[in-house]
Amino acid sequence: MKLWIQRNTWLSHGAAWSVLVLGLMTAFPAQAIPPFARQTGMACNACHVVYPELTHMGRMFKINGYQLFNGKELQYTDDDGTLRLGLPTIPNLALFVMSGYVSLGKAVPDGVFPGAHSTSSGIQFPQQVSLLWGGKIAPHLGAFAQVTYDSTGDTFSIDNTDVRAAWQFVLPNKTPLTLGVSVNNNPTVEDAWNTTPAFGYPYLPPEIFVPQLTGPQINAALAYQVAGPVFYALWNEQLYVAAGFYRAAHVGQTNPITGTVAPYDSTYSNTVEGNAPYWRVAYEYDFDRYALEIGTYGAYFKLFPGGTPLSAVTPPNPPVAGAGLTNNYTDIAWDTQLQFIGETNQLTYQATYVKENQSLNASSALGGSNPTDWVSYLQTNITYWYNRKYGADIGYISTKGSTDPLMYASAPTVVNGIPVGVTNSATSNPTTNSIVTELFYAPWLNLKIGLQYWHYKKFNGAQDNYDGMGRNANNNDTTYLQIWFAL
Repeated sequence: MKLWIQRNTWLSHGAAWSVLVLGLMTAFPAQAIPPFARQTGMACNACHVVYPELTHMGRMFKINGYQLFNGKELQYTDDDGTLRLGLPTIPNLALFVMSGYVSLGKAVPDGVFPGAHSTSSGIQFPQQVSLLWGGKIAPHLGAFAQVTYDSTGDTFSIDNTDVRAAWQFVLPNKTPLTLGVSVNNNPTVEDAWNTTPAFGYPYLPPEIFVPQLTGPQINAALAYQVAGPVFYALWNEQLYVAAGFYRAAHVGQTNPITGTVAPYDSTYSNTVEGNAPYWRVAYEYDFDRYALEIGTYGAYFKLFPGGTPLSAVTPPNPPVAGAGLTNNYTDIAWDTQLQFIGETNQLTYQATYVKENQSLNASSALGGSNPTDWVSYLQTNITYWYNRKYGADIGYISTKGSTDPLMYASAPTVVNGIPVGVTNSATSNPTTNSIVTELFYAPWLNLKIGLQYWHYKKFNGAQDNYDGMGRNANNNDTTYLQIWFAL
């Protein structure tokens, strides 16, 4: 974060409100929301309850390859009538802007002088700016691609990207069938329900927060570091089955010997060995204004832990314990979603549970973990919107795991020789439980203002004095005032 504003001053509150005022001044009508609205000629509420939560139509639009089109095209047809080019005359582009004001329950110690006073709040203006391109590329081929500027690292990076081809068929009994393939860079990006990690709850979390110790690999731990194809089928707009694999695809890193991007070696952290299989099954039943989905998904990752710079190895190079071994993660998840979309009221209930079994061959050989561990993740939430203008939600998020004194060290973090704690666990256990509440105001469908609050019941294994240095779980409570708009 580039600018820190002292908490409880007139400047702090003034900066936060200025974010809201700017957003209101720069809002546009709903029809100007991202590329798909421009392509289809429909307002965003056809495919979204409120972005990014999809409706049934939005799910079908995505699975069928972003093909629905209601605009002018530059077309070329062969003599035999085959369409060879269908290019939109107006690029399907959009700009997403996020800004936010964050306040922690208690400031973390100063990063240089641990005993000195530190701020507990800050503003990010902007927090993120994303350029999106999406929609039809050619018949049966479409894409959603995102490049994001992040103010925290002052960097541009490739965000969620999904390029897919899809073909529609009608079976002899008049039942529709879609077959397709998605090439993407984040496991679950291809999925069309908002119960999976890539576009799941909480949709817009704060970037300034105290991180917990761990979570399942499938929860975006490898996002943008892998890429691969996922093949899928959708039967009768109800049964969705997908399977594919991912391979290592580190971005912005080079091999220290060759000077090129590949081959990957131990200087890279958590590099996937070979193909990492991924699968997804979901069934949706629609009745009246309701849509009920139940499903399961999962993946298997074999990772080289790596992260060792060449400077850390002193010749002559002795054999390194664990060299060539991998840490293996098996993630299996279950999810459900019940959605009601009325003329005035919209209500969604979601729940996801992930269990990850870890076989830590490489880390245990290096003396960095138990031979086996496990991590679980539970997320459940209810979201309500009135007229897609006033909204509220409440969610419960719980991460649990096995006690591991080697991986989750009980010793406090040390800064300049002074123990400060904060991110460690005195019990060597990662259990973290939080309640998330939000209030929303969306005066237009492409502008959303939210007030989000995270309350931690337990953090890194305990409610009180979890780090052994006197910090309690609720000291990490986070208040997040956010604004998001698209144009």
